[in-house]
Amino acid sequence: MSSAFNGGQTDVEVKRVFIGAGCNRIVNNVSWGACDLVAFGAQNAVAVFDPKTAQISTTLPGHKASVNCTQWLPSNKFAFKAKALDRHYLLSGDTGGVIILWEYTVLEGKWRYVLQIPELHKKGVTCISGILVSDTEAVFASTSSDGTVYIWEVVFPTTGGGDCKLLHLDSLFVGSKPMVALSLAELPGNTGHLVLAMGGLDNKIHLYSGERRGKFVRACELKGHADWIRSLDFSLPIFNNGEAHNILLVSSSQDKGIRIWKMALRGSLDSSQSSKPGKISLASYIEGPVLVAGTTSYQISLESLLIGHEDWVYSVEWQPPSPVSSDGIAYCQHQSILSASMDKTMMIWKPEKTSGIWMNVVTVGELSHCALGFYGGHWSPNGDSILAHGYGGSFHLWRNVGTGLDNWRPQKVPSGHFAAITDIAWGRSGEYLLSVSDDQTTRIFSPWQNETSLGDEGSWHEIARPQVHGHDMNCVTIIQGKGNHRFVSGADEKVARVFEAPLSFLKTLGHAISQNSTFSEDIQLGVQILGANMSALGLSQKPIYVHAEQHTIEKNPNDSLDTLESIPDAVPVVLTEPPIEDQLGWHTLWPESHKLYGHGNELFALCSDHEGKLVASSCKAQSAAVAEIWLWEVGSWKAVGRLKSHSLTVTQMEFSLDDKFLLAVSRDRQFSIFSIDKTGTDGTSYKLVAKHEAHKRIIWSCSWNPHSYEFATGSRDKTVKIWTVGKDSSVKLLATLPQFSSSVTALSWAGLDSKKNNGLLAVGMESGLIELWSLSVNRTDDGVAANVLAALVARFDPLMCHVSSVSRLAWRKRKNKDCTSIQLASCGADHCVRVFEVKC
Repeated sequence: MSSAFNGGQTDVEVKRVFIGAGCNRIVNNVSWGACDLVAFGAQNAVAVFDPKTAQISTTLPGHKASVNCTQWLPSNKFAFKAKALDRHYLLSGDTGGVIILWEYTVLEGKWRYVLQIPELHKKGVTCISGILVSDTEAVFASTSSDGTVYIWEVVFPTTGGGDCKLLHLDSLFVGSKPMVALSLAELPGNTGHLVLAMGGLDNKIHLYSGERRGKFVRACELKGHADWIRSLDFSLPIFNNGEAHNILLVSSSQDKGIRIWKMALRGSLDSSQSSKPGKISLASYIEGPVLVAGTTSYQISLESLLIGHEDWVYSVEWQPPSPVSSDGIAYCQHQSILSASMDKTMMIWKPEKTSGIWMNVVTVGELSHCALGFYGGHWSPNGDSILAHGYGGSFHLWRNVGTGLDNWRPQKVPSGHFAAITDIAWGRSGEYLLSVSDDQTTRIFSPWQNETSLGDEGSWHEIARPQVHGHDMNCVTIIQGKGNHRFVSGADEKVARVFEAPLSFLKTLGHAISQNSTFSEDIQLGVQILGANMSALGLSQKPIYVHAEQHTIEKNPNDSLDTLESIPDAVPVVLTEPPIEDQLGWHTLWPESHKLYGHGNELFALCSDHEGKLVASSCKAQSAAVAEIWLWEVGSWKAVGRLKSHSLTVTQMEFSLDDKFLLAVSRDRQFSIFSIDKTGTDGTSYKLVAKHEAHKRIIWSCSWNPHSYEFATGSRDKTVKIWTVGKDSSVKLLATLPQFSSSVTALSWAGLDSKKNNGLLAVGMESGLIELWSLSVNRTDDGVAANVLAALVARFDPLMCHVSSVSRLAWRKRKNKDCTSIQLASCGADHCVRVFEVKC
């Protein structure tokens, strides 16, 4: 065994092409900043996207637990004074109680980790609320399920690269019923005093007042809600005749109601007692408590009660003020509130012009039954767009495109899985990327070309969701060869399922790739299936035939009894622009054509050969009998082989370049190589030709050299080994790469030059990091591999990498042999699908 290693070469350039991720399914997770970027938690990362392009621009690594809440400083509420800021800040809190402050430089578009807040909550952070008190100072409060509320002041540097100063103002202990909603505001007519509203599990709103740098004291509480308080938001002070005396607080609750509270600055005591004692006004009945802050006091009254939602109201937010003057001081606070609820709707509320009664003026939402409601709603800084995030980890954006009249239209948003992604596969010629996840869905991502991006590939979007299942998905393989697009997927069940592309998808893909829909018309000719319908239990997907379109409408009206099968039919359509969540979740399903029965446990790994004739499958196993690899013949879908070798779960399999060998690696620390012969008269024959104990721990991954009989194995023991299969089917170890910093969980070998035997090996680790190694195989005169030269050529920037374990890596087929760049796709436990461009 001889090998050579040298240090890093820098002639490989890596750039980020696409990130697809879903939003953590929790309240307070999303924040729309004054810089017009949206931040949200995606597993342990903070993801940031630009609503104008619907692309996730980055994910920030740093948290060790799931991110629960984000808060921009300045938030959309202070956009009117943030025009001149060249640096914006972001707070993020996680389920471990950690809060991190990040800095974003607007001109360069760069992110920087600033600091971690030193005082740790003992349990998860549930809400962060912050306000700008001057151009360089902000005050923020955080609450946690440990029953504490911390209040901090942060002073931003006046020059770039300076340090942020953090000052701990106060700690409040609220007892056994934690607070889940917070809002901070400066009190009008009383410089230097702040008010903090908090609400939670005791159904009351607690108000605390405090000086800018002093302690916060409990002022009063507001009763009225009959269930948990879920959201609170202060308006900015309301100006009347040039003076600000009032401030409004809006609260929402699980009692389905929204309440608006008015806090009015009280005059001197003499003037309030001069009214006649005999006259009792209506206002005196609904007047609430008095809030005292220093020397001034505020009369609190219930301004309005908004009833309209039919389920818990998870969030309420005042429309951000708009600037009146260019100096960023004068502003107009709009009388407009956005609410989001679990009843699948968002509503905008405004007072009627004549009577002043608050009315619901706009309702948007998902009318489909496949979503389970919204966790939160947010205004854009200029008030022309509203964003919701929902139970399915999805975003929903509406923009008011009307002139004069309101006309809210759905817009494109980023999308992705909301649980760990277990496997990915490229389409046969690399035109799309298919991914499967523990969120029980299979999704297809593709670049969508439009007229403006003719030379370029266009921006990436989710274009279909072929499978929406009832079990967590574990593995997928795309069947190669000619004919229609097909894939086989395996979930936490004993059956593998085969899916075939419907006509609506083939035409949509034609639009995505080439703008003129002449793409693969030879495939389209034979396809009689237009789309697919979900079954009642969400396991099998039934086909909708092209010629059956006209019959589906004529249903007997007496059949509309509420049975299990009464799910509305899907309406498969050809998409001419990237779809939104509502279309994806329902109308882009693929029909299931076959089920493959045989395994005794849940499916774990799948692979198909390069000819499109065989599919191999393995399942979770703790005994040799169950750990068999099954071979299936494509087309007839008969089981044509049961390969015995391993005693524990086979974790990954791959066919060699000419399909003569099948390589399998397993939890039992061994790899096996089977010779496969499909030319015999009696069908497929197979034989175990080699078996080695290769590593000290579980072998997670393997990958063949695309040009020859070398292969790599990667293991939990943090090593990658390169092997070769000799002419007599014997296996020899060529090299062991230097030990990696973390368990190796994914490998993929790309061939760069078949004559020189050059290749790139992508190595993915449990830490989320990815490295590229160049491998050059030296051969003897008779073509046998003698040794391999290995060199590290690229370590991906952690800002581009996953923040949790990498599940799978896959190289995209190059459009032509001379192409200098090649794309690498990766997926991981951080809910992200990523595509990188590697220039070599």
